Amino acid sequence: MVYSSRGLALLLACCIALITSLFLSLFKSIAASALLVAFAISFSVSYLLIFIVLEFLIFREINKIYKLMGKLKKKELAKIDKQKTAPLNPLKTINEDIYSFAELKQKEIDELKKLEAFRREFIADVSHELKTPIFAAQGFVHTLLDGAVNDKSVRNKFLKKAAKSLDGLDMLVQDLLTLSHIETGQIKMHFETIDMYKLTEEVFEQFEEKGEKRNIKLRIEGSHHKALVYADWQRISQVMTNLISNAIKHSHDGSEVIVSFDISKKNVVTNVRDTGEGIPEEHQTRIFERFYRVDKSRSREKGGTGLGLAIVKHILDGHNTKAEVESEPGKGSTFSFKLPRVKPEADHQHQYPAE
Repeated sequence: MVYSSRGLALLLACCIALITSLFLSLFKSIAASALLVAFAISFSVSYLLIFIVLEFLIFREINKIYKLMGKLKKKELAKIDKQKTAPLNPLKTINEDIYSFAELKQKEIDELKKLEAFRREFIADVSHELKTPIFAAQGFVHTLLDGAVNDKSVRNKFLKKAAKSLDGLDMLVQDLLTLSHIETGQIKMHFETIDMYKLTEEVFEQFEEKGEKRNIKLRIEGSHHKALVYADWQRISQVMTNLISNAIKHSHDGSEVIVSFDISKKNVVTNVRDTGEGIPEEHQTRIFERFYRVDKSRSREKGGTGLGLAIVKHILDGHNTKAEVESEPGKGSTFSFKLPRVKPEADHQHQYPAE
């Protein structure tokens, strides 16, 4: 009883009323009836004031804190709602601090759950991706060991297929290592002035033969002038290699892959456009995830590790920019990214649109 707001208010009001009455009794002129009235008034007023202060400013807030602490102990952080506190509440700061702590811990728990789900999914994806080339190479080798090695034509055919599977496995491991090194900061960006036009020409040279086999034309749109940016040559070359490789893979035979540059005062936007199968809208937000494939069966037929766009995303993150995609099924896709422009010496002779 004493440790409730009502009990404390009653006790303190009695003390105040008694002290008041004793003080007034020192004056001989005050009658006994007046002392009783003074006792009653001082008791009533003191009780009401003390009860209101204790109940609404202290005990209720302490109970809220106890409830919060109880939920924290039970790890029911998601059930914690922000408490409304009175402006004059002396425990307002403590209450808000506990709520902020619980909110922060809940965010950490949610993030850990997401990371755990991502870890499980990633391990499953990696296991599946590794299993495919390993089993293929294993099958070819065991077939040769079972006697097919004596047949020269079969031997060469199976060895080439086993080598192709192992090459795919090596490519997957290299891409995984690249992603890991970028995420852990082991790969440092070496920024310098680079010419995106020249870099694109060099990447095109790597895919000339591949494009000719399918009669896919590779070209840079616009006049031949320098598109100077401040970036890491090697990493942006990786970005362009992955984007152009994807564009060729998903283009129709006899079509073309076009790279263009939108140059403004501050930035150069590089666009890689194809007229291929396109990407449905519901997949466009997820294509930069590791191993995410729009059409898994067809994507596997086209080859690749499923990590190309994830590498693109991480490299561009290191350049404080991001890749954007515009696509329409059946009409092709355009991937673009922005890099800070480096103005050439004779820049004052040219006029570019404002950013």
